This record gives sequence, structure tokens and C-alpha cells, in this order.
Amino acid sequence: MSGRIFTGDELTEDRVVTCDVCVVGSGAGGGVLGHELARRGLDVVMLEEGGYRTRRDFDMKEATAYPAMYQELANRATDDLAISILQGRTVGGGTTVNWCASFRTPPEILQRWRDVHGVKGLDEATLAPHWDWLEERLHIRDWPIEQANRNNQLLWEGLGKLGYSRGTVKRNVKSCAALGVCGLGCPTDAKQSMLVTLIPDAVEQGMRLFANVSARRLELDGSRVVAVHADVLDPRTDRPTGKRLTVKPKVTAVCGGAINSPALLLRSGLDGRGLVGKRLFLHPVVISTGRFRERVEAFFGAPLTVYSRQFIDRGPGKLGWLIEVPPIHPVLASVTMPGFGAAHQELMAQLPYANAVISITLDGVQPGDVGGTVSLRGESEYSRLKVEYPLTDFHWEGFREALKVAARLQFAAGAEQVLSPHSSPVVMRSEKDVALLDPAPYAPLMCRVASAHQMGGCAMGGSRETSVVDSTLRYWDADNLFVVDGSVFPTALGVNPMQTILGVAHWGSQHVAAAVGGRS
Repeated sequence: MSGRIFTGDELTEDRVVTCDVCVVGSGAGGGVLGHELARRGLDVVMLEEGGYRTRRDFDMKEATAYPAMYQELANRATDDLAISILQGRTVGGGTTVNWCASFRTPPEILQRWRDVHGVKGLDEATLAPHWDWLEERLHIRDWPIEQANRNNQLLWEGLGKLGYSRGTVKRNVKSCAALGVCGLGCPTDAKQSMLVTLIPDAVEQGMRLFANVSARRLELDGSRVVAVHADVLDPRTDRPTGKRLTVKPKVTAVCGGAINSPALLLRSGLDGRGLVGKRLFLHPVVISTGRFRERVEAFFGAPLTVYSRQFIDRGPGKLGWLIEVPPIHPVLASVTMPGFGAAHQELMAQLPYANAVISITLDGVQPGDVGGTVSLRGESEYSRLKVEYPLTDFHWEGFREALKVAARLQFAAGAEQVLSPHSSPVVMRSEKDVALLDPAPYAPLMCRVASAHQMGGCAMGGSRETSVVDSTLRYWDADNLFVVDGSVFPTALGVNPMQTILGVAHWGSQHVAAAVGGRS
């Protein structure tokens, strides 16, 4: 049986479909889950709010990619605008537009999930065969330092000169031309995203994927989901066409990611005893911008290939962080680099000489760090969601220390100037100026913070009193509802989350499949 990918302009009338499993979302969680269920011979319907775009649509332009393939035109942010949030919204989800970084889950995180949050049956040994399969199928391989672009080499050199731990990042690519546009969609299909790997496999095995379809509400009868109600969107305007798609599945799996999944549950009246939307973690990021005499050209080459976890554990009560570098394309740079007016214009003119170091903080593992919240602004099916993430002294202390480390790394690598992410940036011309970061203002909107990793919101755990889903990813209060994406993480990870989501989905697919025939 061969399936199909439908787009919104093909759905010209209201439609009702039945299936074994409705998978809402086509990213790292949904893509793997849909594949595994279709492989088992189950009838799978997948819904994706974003459009169906392929390499023929990927023109390597930010002006095309951000409005078309990111949540809220790449303008998603926390309610106070203090944290900007990059999140994919297209067939393949974040795997289509991320920067390919692939890490297995740190063992200490899995242990924390077990010991602190009561998660059962999810450890390194259990996940290993799932990761082995994914690494082979998605061609996850090390990217040698010799192939790193200059942006990553500078980080490598700075880490080495300061004696910090360093490593190279595995990437899910095959025959990669290192064009540097991973975040804009891969025009050569080198990136082994869900778009070009497991989703086509699943469609070949019978899965039906509906793109441009926005799931608005789950309908329940007692403790069972009996229908998923969705709006059909116009692929050209992204607005509802007035047509509806109703899916009547035996089992539903919500895989919309750490912000959209809790929002869908809340719109459906499922608040998990007040826990849905809570414990949202963003890996909040601060960015240090360095200027070098040499051309760095961080907009070319594999974007993210070097990392350091030297500061991931700073001890009790301290926010740790992961160190990496991002690609520096003009639009992304313009909204993340500091300054205004002529000073910002000059900074942008020097873009080929810029290097940026990102400090990705590990949230949710310190006592009292409960992260943020996803909620709704009203009670209707069309209520907009709201993301809140209070930044406290705990976070600002970590950001300040991270910026100091980043500046030292950049000077060690040869930077002639380093700028902080403050609205009025701290300008440093040598390492002795790093101390200027201490008295700088640390407060929302005065120091830029970003996120490209969203986790939590439907936390997994060992008790219905403290978690949203159980250790099989089943929603505690519904018999045939699962959540399979990064929203089930009880904490953040301290590494890029794609491979953890892939692994958890591959492992969790057995439980979803079993539920089609009953609770076993």
C-alpha cells in the first residue's frame, strides 16, 4: 500500500478520515513515530501545520526560509519579548531547518530523569540500539576538525589555548557540500532530515501526510480521544480556508513540539491537573560577537561542528552551559548582534570578519529552576498561546559568566574586538576589558537572549501528581493519547536535543503501537 502527501490546496471540501494512529506533527518525534508505526503495517495519518517544501523550494535565502518554515515567521518570542525563539514549522519540522548537531543524551540527564522525576525504563542501555539504528539510517557521523569552517576552527583554537575540553560534533548529513545553509533548508538533500528519510519511507509504506493542516482540538469521549479536529490552511497565505479535516483514530500521538503540544492539549481541555505547559525549558542562549582581522565568513561551511561542555556543571545552584558557534547569515546576525543605527550598520558591514560564540545554558536541573510556562490567552479553539519564561538573578549570573568565558575564548583565538549582546554593547578590545562585563546591565530587553531548543511542557514522570505523561509516553488521564516529542523531557539536556527526541520516539513507538490493540 502506498500513501500520499496532501497539501492544503488539494483539500477543497470538508473531509473525515479514519486510521489506526493520528500523528500530529512531522518533526523529530512525529517523523520517527510515523515511520515506525507504518513499518508495523498500521494505518497512519500525519498532520503538519507547515507546508510541504522540498529542495526545489530551498533557494538559500533567509527572506524565503524564515517566513515560510519557522513558527510565527521566525518571530516567536516569550510574552515579554525577552527571549526570541527559533522553531521549525514545515514538513520535517525542526529537522528540516536545524544545524544538524547530533548528540546522544548525556547519561547524567537520564539518571536525573530516573532519580528525581521517576521515569522508568529509559536509560543508556535501553536507548543504545535505537540510537544505533538512527545513526545508521540518518548517516550520523563525526565531522572532522579538518573539515570545519573558520568559525568553528576559531572556537577549537580558543578552547585549546585556554586548556578547555573540546570535541567535534556529529552531523546527520550524506554527501554534504558544506554550503552553510542548513537553517534555510538543504538544497542538495544532503541533510538526512525527516523530510528526506523516514517520512518518505513511511509514505511508501502507506502513511498519509496532510500538510497545511492545523490541529485545533482533540475531541474526547470519556477518557478516549475520538477525533482530531483540524483547519485546512491556504499554502499561499497560511490562513484557514474554511475547510475542516476531521481524523477519527484509534490512537492519537501529539508530536507538535514543546510549545505547540501543550497548547493543543490545553485547547482540548486537557490540563493534566494543572501541569500541562509547565516546566518549559528553552536552553536560553547568550551570544558573544568577535571581530577578527582575517575573513571568517561564518555564513559558509558546515555551521556547527565544534563544542565544549567545560562549563556544563558549575556546581550546586549555578547555571552551566554548552559552548558552540552558530552560522552568521545577514538576517540572523542583524537580529542577534547588538547595537542600533550607525554602529549596527558598521557591524553588519564587517560581517565577513565576525565570529560568534553561543553559550547554551542547561536549565531545569537545579533546585527551584522550574523553567517557563505555555498557556492560552483565552478559552476558545483559536486562542493564541503565550510563552512565559521568567529570567532571574540565577540566569543572569550564568549569562554574565558565560559571556566572560566566550570573550576570553575569542581573544585567545585572535579577536581584535568582542561585543556583548547588550542593547548598548560592552566593547572589549583585549582580555583585560573582559572585566567590563561585570557591571553591565543584566535584565530583560537590556541583554539579548535567544532559544533554538524547546523542551518540556508535557513532562514525563513516575507519578500523575507530578507529570503529564507516564513512562510509556501515555497521557495519564486518557487511554489512547500519547505525547511523543521534546515536550516530554522533564529537564533540558545540555546538548542539542534532536537525537534525544529521535531516540525517545523510536523507543516509544512500541508503546503507541501496542495501544492500537489495547493497553498492553
